[in-house]
Amino acid sequence: MAASAAPDGGERSLLGNGVVGILAESINIWERRAPLAPSHCARLLLSGKGQSGVERIIVQPSTKRIFHDAQYEDVGCEVSDDLSECGLIIGIKQPKLEMIFPDRAYAFFSHTHKAQRENMPLLDKILAERVSLFDYELIVGDSGKRLLAFGKFAGRAGLIDFLHGLGQRYLNLGYSTPFLSLGASHMYSSLAAAKAAVIAVGEEIATLGLPSGISPLVFVFTGDGNVSQGAQEIFKLLPHTFVDAQELPEIVGLAKDHAQHSGSRRRVFQVYGCVVTCQDMVAPKDSTKTFNKADYYAHPDHYYPVFHEKIAPYASVIVNCMYWERRFPRLLTTFQLQELMKKGCPLVGVSDITCDIGGSLEFVNQTTLIERPFFRYDPFTDSYHDDMAGDGLICLAVDILPTEFPKEASQHFGDILSQFIGSLVSTTNIKELPSHLQKACITHNGSLTSLYEYIPRMRKTIIDLSPGPVNDSSGKKKYNILVSLSGHLFDQFLINEALDVIEAAGGSFHLVRCEVGQSAKSMSYSELEVGADDTVILDQIVDSLTSITNQSDQNGASSRQLSLKIGKVSESIMQDRSGLKRRPVVLILGAGRVCRPAVEFLTLLGSKSYENSTKSCLAIDNEEFEEFEVIVASLYEKDAKETIEGIPNATAIQLDAMDYGRLSEYVSQVHVVLSLLPPSFHATIAKACIEHKKHMVTASYVEATMSSLDERARTAGITILCEMGLDPGIDHMMAMKMINQAHIRGGKIKAFTSYCGGLPSPAAANNPLAYKFSWNPAGALRAGRNSATYKYLGEIVHVDGNELYDSAMRFRIPELPAFALECLPNRNSLLYGDLYHITNEASTIFRATLRYEGFSEIMACLARIGLFETENHPMLGGAQRPTFASFLNELLADKNSASTNTLGSTENEQEMIKRLIMLKYCNDDAAANRTVKTIKFLGLHESKEIPVACSSAFDVVCLRMEERLAYTNKEQDMVLLHHEVQIEFPDGRPTENHWATLLEFGKVEDGKATSAMALTVGIPAAIGVLLLLQNKIQSRGVVRPLEPEVYAPALDILEASGIKLIEKCQTS
Repeated sequence: MAASAAPDGGERSLLGNGVVGILAESINIWERRAPLAPSHCARLLLSGKGQSGVERIIVQPSTKRIFHDAQYEDVGCEVSDDLSECGLIIGIKQPKLEMIFPDRAYAFFSHTHKAQRENMPLLDKILAERVSLFDYELIVGDSGKRLLAFGKFAGRAGLIDFLHGLGQRYLNLGYSTPFLSLGASHMYSSLAAAKAAVIAVGEEIATLGLPSGISPLVFVFTGDGNVSQGAQEIFKLLPHTFVDAQELPEIVGLAKDHAQHSGSRRRVFQVYGCVVTCQDMVAPKDSTKTFNKADYYAHPDHYYPVFHEKIAPYASVIVNCMYWERRFPRLLTTFQLQELMKKGCPLVGVSDITCDIGGSLEFVNQTTLIERPFFRYDPFTDSYHDDMAGDGLICLAVDILPTEFPKEASQHFGDILSQFIGSLVSTTNIKELPSHLQKACITHNGSLTSLYEYIPRMRKTIIDLSPGPVNDSSGKKKYNILVSLSGHLFDQFLINEALDVIEAAGGSFHLVRCEVGQSAKSMSYSELEVGADDTVILDQIVDSLTSITNQSDQNGASSRQLSLKIGKVSESIMQDRSGLKRRPVVLILGAGRVCRPAVEFLTLLGSKSYENSTKSCLAIDNEEFEEFEVIVASLYEKDAKETIEGIPNATAIQLDAMDYGRLSEYVSQVHVVLSLLPPSFHATIAKACIEHKKHMVTASYVEATMSSLDERARTAGITILCEMGLDPGIDHMMAMKMINQAHIRGGKIKAFTSYCGGLPSPAAANNPLAYKFSWNPAGALRAGRNSATYKYLGEIVHVDGNELYDSAMRFRIPELPAFALECLPNRNSLLYGDLYHITNEASTIFRATLRYEGFSEIMACLARIGLFETENHPMLGGAQRPTFASFLNELLADKNSASTNTLGSTENEQEMIKRLIMLKYCNDDAAANRTVKTIKFLGLHESKEIPVACSSAFDVVCLRMEERLAYTNKEQDMVLLHHEVQIEFPDGRPTENHWATLLEFGKVEDGKATSAMALTVGIPAAIGVLLLLQNKIQSRGVVRPLEPEVYAPALDILEASGIKLIEKCQTS
């Protein structure tokens, strides 16, 4: 679609008088660039108006421009402050408002097409003066690539400036380096002179080396576009080696080893570079899938960040060159950086050439100036400083880097711009311009061109959704949803269609967020709060927007790159603020299997069936008890909707917990937050809770990151109740009840043993392992390789992870004689002696995992075969995929034999049994027979090709176990938790043995299964929420359910909810 004049444009159009004006840059003291160099002006003038379209060039005088006024005069330009005769006026940045003359054409970087609030006065002036505005940023070629940009110059200047500061930083850290002699980019007369200085630094490094204390010096470049190429161009002037991302751990590890053996006098004579792109920064949430760039750009919510785990721990310097939008995961959050630095990460600084404040590098919260290009961020105190001394890292975030090489940047820019000048200055009818210039025209004859008519609509509807009380929304419609659009909204002008659809249906919209892609390859992102007074109209709008995103070309292929998400807007969730006191709101993060029991428990509390029993446990009267509203947030809204289906007082929303802004917004408007997300999310969520003084509950273990927040939570006056599930959770509460009762009676704990397992019910234990998974098996298999430590009769026993399965012991519960069980030591039992305050009195402290008898013997055999090895297997790395049978053959080959002695047919059970015995993978025929039956049940002997996603034996066995050991819809799991406590009394009373047992089976109702594991994790977590809402827990900070104020009412409510505990005591 071509831009056109406004309907009332009359005959007035472009002047086309052949006179070009060049503005004196006024927006920044450092802006010394020019849109055309004298050499460009000379060519345009010498060609004459007949050929170039240019008759005169008038240059505003400037004493700071890189090209002197006299240089322009020498080639035939006129120098004058008065540009009123010019039909086309050009600059780099936006001019002062008084320099906007009526009925002229202007070309510069206007930054108005995003409806940026700070540039709207400029746009208003341009419209009032009937100016034709051409924006360089919008001039794109046929391939969709921007034609006018300074990317490489930003990269070049950004790295030189950082190396200049790096020398100063290292000096403050006690190291003298060659970088100290390097100046900033603007200190050199030319790019060539700056490069010569970098080369001199490189020669000194190659000759004299760098101190071992700062080596290996690893520069990580994010992105591979023009900015990154410019930065790498400078980096390559140093003695260097580029390595792949996967090589970083080895490079850093070897360097540390060398340093330890060679001492501090060793010198290092090169630096390392590593270029990472999006495939190195994220990984698919679905472990069975591989990274796909197109899928990532379209659905970034399908991926989770890994840069902080796989790249950042090995980086000395991060050179950030990539474009980023908020819909993508951040490279590094502030919290991730803080954790990395606590672990000794070697990161010394960041050159954020993209200068995306609060963006992909969250801790970069400010721009810097050319004259003061650095600030220091101290992650240990979360503070910012202007000096180079002290803890933390230095950060460069200059937003006008290309102007540090004004001569070369202007020459490069003018080489391209000069090709368009003739058309712009000589044409009188905008429709006669080339299409790429028509599309770059934002305004003409006092109106926005048709492609940019969305701007005023966006301006009118920009709202601020900062955390805090909800503003009065008298103009809001009755029903509101949050619509997220991502794709080529502006360069394909799809935003116009979307807004038209909303208004045509009688709906309203408010712009919540808008981020415009900075290149043709980059997608834009907008969030709109769409409202209507009728749900039918709202549904119609959603259907129409969906049809836009699904339009196809004649061949059936998608003709546009646009994706749509629909979710509830935050204000609509809260409804009437005055009603909050009568209806507390709980935010549950995560919509997995555990979620529904928690939601049901909380939302049904107001019902008569739940009321009386729960109230009696909490000792509250009828008037004090309130119904709760529960908001379930999930990365995928459909998961949240499925979870709450049929449950009253529950709302589903889409929320990425790593989007701290939106997370914080929701946290600020609820009473308690329950996180059912993986532990890696909890610290970020806890920080939001601390910020807004909201209580929090999790079922996860208290890790170091959470422990470190204890003091901050206390100061905020909130409780972060952790380990409120089954194990940990109910196990704590049962144990502390038994232990505290013993201590109250004057007894001492002689032995404490605890056994817990999630198992198939006997009817569902219908495979050789007698075990099934309700989620990806990887976690459980890794747990089976953990080492363990416990105390038995006063002796400390250590079990190596590789021998864990071999350490399994037969186990029986007298009250449940039908269960033939075995137990495996569970990690470090000694920690529980400290938690339960029994270390000094108990001679036995043992915690174990329960499995059906025979499980561990088979798993040990599979481990010895090599099926749990996580390293990439060479056989799985090629394009030619092996079959499961051939891969099993390879694993069962005799590695000690000189001949290639393979198994032969994997269908022959007896041959496989003999091989397992011969290779000493199994101890006897019976074990080998059970192992072979397991191999065949899992299909590891089949002639089917192994999928490409499998690169290790571990991947292969996980895939097969997930397929073959899954529960059907009608099968039940069970949870078995059993404590035994032996109590001695100093006064001579008989020794007592106490048992407490929980046995819970999954439920199947109306064809829907709820697992026992979900019940025994979800309900305790919800009980924790209830206790906090009822103000029954007075402890503040990071808390476990170890005190009576938590476990006493919680155990009572559990029993009232139908989860029964069997207790027994026997005297010996």
